[in-house]
Parts: sequence; structure tokens; C-alpha cells
Amino acid sequence: MFKHLALAITLAVAPLSSFAAQFIEGKHYTQISNNMVPTEPKVTEFFSFYCHNCFNMETRYLPEIKAGLDKQINFDTKHVDFMNSEIGTEVMRSLAVIHEMDNKDELKIAMFNAIQGEADDGHDHSAHGHSHEPQVTSRDDIKKVFAKFGLDGDAYDKLADSEATDKKLSLWRQQQVMYRVQSVPTFIVNDKYAVNMNEMRTLEDIIEVMNYLALKK
Repeated sequence: MFKHLALAITLAVAPLSSFAAQFIEGKHYTQISNNMVPTEPKVTEFFSFYCHNCFNMETRYLPEIKAGLDKQINFDTKHVDFMNSEIGTEVMRSLAVIHEMDNKDELKIAMFNAIQGEADDGHDHSAHGHSHEPQVTSRDDIKKVFAKFGLDGDAYDKLADSEATDKKLSLWRQQQVMYRVQSVPTFIVNDKYAVNMNEMRTLEDIIEVMNYLALKK
């Protein structure tokens, strides 16, 4: 269902280089809109809880990427709609609910685990032949995940069915098409540039191109 993230194996082991990369439009990044540069720079990750590479990105790489971003830059997440199904929409709604919670990171990991299977430390969700029986097939299953974090079913329904959530999902779907998001994870900077992950060789490459594009005037 999802295209594999073409990150070099060096992402896991390469030390951060000491020189600033020279980034070329059309190679390292692509301009995907003519939007004006926002007053608050941002990086947006389009991902899916069903994507094994997204799980690995979330647990192995994102903490360091976020820590390396300039303090001015906001980091946001949006869920793609590649499934075009009822349960796919429910899973999208779960991220919108997570955005309203204080323990966002813990809930994201819990949703990944519920959908892809409980993971021990070091568990590789991208391994060949890797599979788990899905634990999430309905909203009730999703609510069980949130209940473990103190959000009861009624409170979840109120957030998931809110007008704000409906608008958020509509925007995510529109931007998925507008920004030509065809694989995940995809990183969009300032709603204007897409990072070409095929050209990223180290974590520092990713961090530097995000900082460069986010602060680019």
C-alpha cells in the first residue's frame, strides 16, 4: 500500500557531518506551491499509522530531527488518506484527537503499536516479512487505546466528531492532493517545499535542508 522510504542505511549509523550541505532545488527539494513564506516557519510530516517506515521514523529519527530544528520552526503532523475507507477515516480522526491532548508523543506510539502490533525495544517494523494482526478495526478499538491514557469514550467521541476535526481532515485531504503526497513519510516545509528523501544521506542532511527551507526568504 505504501511506497518504501528510500533512506540510506547510513541514517542509522552515520555521524553528523561538520559541513553545511549545498541544497539544490529539483534535487534535494521540490517547490510544490507558490505560497507566501509564513510568519511562523514550519515543517509538516505527512504520515500514516499503517506505515512501517513512519513508525521507524517516529521512534528512531524524529526525536533527533526535531531537536536539531531551529527554535523558530514549528513541527506539525498530518495523516494521509491512502485507504479511502471508513476505518481509514477513523484513524485520521484519532490523530486530530491526539493533537488536542497533552501526551501527544505517547499516544502516537500507542496508536502505531495498536495498528502495527506491540513492539519490543529494537523491533524493526520494516523487516522483510514483518506483519501483525491488526488490533484496530473500528472506532471502539481506537477508544480502547485512548482510554488507557485517561480519555473516556464520550470525551473521545466529542473530539473526534467535532466540527474542528471535520475541517482538519478536509484540509489534510486537500493538501495531500495539492502537495502531491504519494508516499509516506513526506516532509513539507512552509507549505511550499517538499524534501526529497531519496537524496538525504544522513540525519544532518535532513535537519539542514529543513532549517534552510523553513528560514528561506
